[in-house]
Amino acid sequence: MEHSSEEDSDISESEMLKYEDKSYKKLKSGNHNVKISDEAFTCPYCPKKRKQEYLYKDLLQHASGVGNSTSNKRSAKEKANHLALAKYLEKDLRDAGSPSKPVNDGDPLTGCSHDEKFVWPWTGIVVNIPTTRAEDGRSVGESGSKLRDELIRRGFNPTRVHPLWNFRGHSGCAVVEFHKDWPGLHNAMSFEKAYEADHHGKKDWYASNQEKSGLYAWVARSDDYNLKNIIGDHLRKIGDLKTISEMMEEEARKQNLLVSNLTNMIEVKDKHLEEMKERFTETSNSVEKLMEEKDRLLQSYNEEIKKIQLSARDHFQRIFTDHEKLKLQLESEKKELELRGEELEKRETQNENDRKILAEEIEKNAMRNNSLQLASLVQQKADENVRKLAEDQKKQKEDLHNRIIQLEKQLDAKQALALEIERLKGSLNVMKHMGDDGDIEVLQKMETVLKDLREKEGELDDLEALNQTLIIRERKSNDELQDARKELINALKELSGRAHIGLKRMGELDNQPFLEVMNRKYNEEEAEERASELCSLWEEYLKDPDWHPFKVITAEGKHKEIINEEDEKLKGLKKEMGEEVYIAVTTALVEINEYNPSGRYITSELWNYKEGRKATLQEGVAFLMKQWKLLVHRKGGIA
Repeated sequence: MEHSSEEDSDISESEMLKYEDKSYKKLKSGNHNVKISDEAFTCPYCPKKRKQEYLYKDLLQHASGVGNSTSNKRSAKEKANHLALAKYLEKDLRDAGSPSKPVNDGDPLTGCSHDEKFVWPWTGIVVNIPTTRAEDGRSVGESGSKLRDELIRRGFNPTRVHPLWNFRGHSGCAVVEFHKDWPGLHNAMSFEKAYEADHHGKKDWYASNQEKSGLYAWVARSDDYNLKNIIGDHLRKIGDLKTISEMMEEEARKQNLLVSNLTNMIEVKDKHLEEMKERFTETSNSVEKLMEEKDRLLQSYNEEIKKIQLSARDHFQRIFTDHEKLKLQLESEKKELELRGEELEKRETQNENDRKILAEEIEKNAMRNNSLQLASLVQQKADENVRKLAEDQKKQKEDLHNRIIQLEKQLDAKQALALEIERLKGSLNVMKHMGDDGDIEVLQKMETVLKDLREKEGELDDLEALNQTLIIRERKSNDELQDARKELINALKELSGRAHIGLKRMGELDNQPFLEVMNRKYNEEEAEERASELCSLWEEYLKDPDWHPFKVITAEGKHKEIINEEDEKLKGLKKEMGEEVYIAVTTALVEINEYNPSGRYITSELWNYKEGRKATLQEGVAFLMKQWKLLVHRKGGIA
């Protein structure tokens, strides 16, 4: 289809009406082809659309939809063209698009005996259908759909055309099925009369005095139904024989039954309607009573609210009056407190110096208490070290034990004395304040307390000097023991071999449990490699000072650090690697926390392997002497 050059440019909305009239005139003059066949139509303005053929109603719906579209994708010219097409279809092609009508518009019962038996559902027979012989020797013919479409175009509106086949192939016959209603019979009889008018009816087919050419067709009746051939077999399979009278009687019976059912339904509905009316009346009465009750309740509620409001107003008035009284009372008390405050400020100025002195004494006392607590903690650690060193040498153990007992007693005496001094100072300060009243007895007590205080302070100074001397002696003895232990450790480093007394690297991780676990999962070579990697990883964890999986508990009055079993890393290790690896890691953790918690590196320690404990200095010296004697004996034997 060709378009003029005018159609290449779009138009405005206001020009659509003029362009629609112009397009309608072109359609009416035949410039565009719309109708393809009796029932097929096309849209001349959508040449690129995949669907080119429409039924009349589909094309009308398409043209109206595009013409009335509000989409911006459609141009005004395209909408005007489709509106013109819809107008053309409605005005000029309405008759062409109406449903197919039978050839004969007369009464379908005209010329038919009411007692004649027809095959029902209404069925037509078509014979002498052209067939050809295929390579396999069987006959083939055109499909039933093609014949059905041809009959539809002729206005007979069949529902289906069923070609009849047998062992030889296409029999050249077909059965035409129509609708089961009276219009279906009308179409069937029109179908039969059309073929009779062309001398291709039933009588013409059975006449033997003429040559047969083209299709012959008629409506199936009782004689066709009773035929002993493929047609009769198929008719008996798909239908029954019925007269028009029987159909009319059956239809009348169905109609009477329908009327009866509808009558019964109407009676039931009427009865139901009456019941609904009664219920409506009852409900209306109930609602009226409820509304009256509601009005009554509302009135009583309003009256009660008024009473409550009046009562609340009176109550509020009483509260307001009481509030005013309390306000006046508070004002007088406020003035009295202000006077007292002024008096206290005057007295506070007088006592400011005393307060400063008291605050300084309290601060000094707190510092002394902190010093005593720190000294106590240091002393506890020193006691533990002394007890450990006491095992190295019996004589030094007894001396240090006696010194510790003496130091503890003196420290207790010192603390008791310090507390007594503080108590006396407190009593002295109290007496100073009480002395303002001029009580002679209080002044005498104050002098006595002051004298005792000076004596106690002298005793405290003596104790502090003695305590300092003992601490210096203890540190010196401890340093000597540690130096001796270090020298012993250095001497044992030069000795080779494994004996019950030797050196142990404290905090060193045992890799044997890692290797055993990996051997259960991998081959020997890969297990050794993976065990080495895991062992190195956990050695790095042990060196990390930020990882401290310990918790502090109190046992026998002392604080003690133990492994925190809820630590995420340790829990994951125990779950993945098992109990043996977990024990190896926690053992190394405990050792490194005990012997080098700050540096987090491995240290050597004198160890008794036989008893699994730290060896005493005495055991180490005895072992070293034994080794020296053996060495001397061997040299003598060699000489």
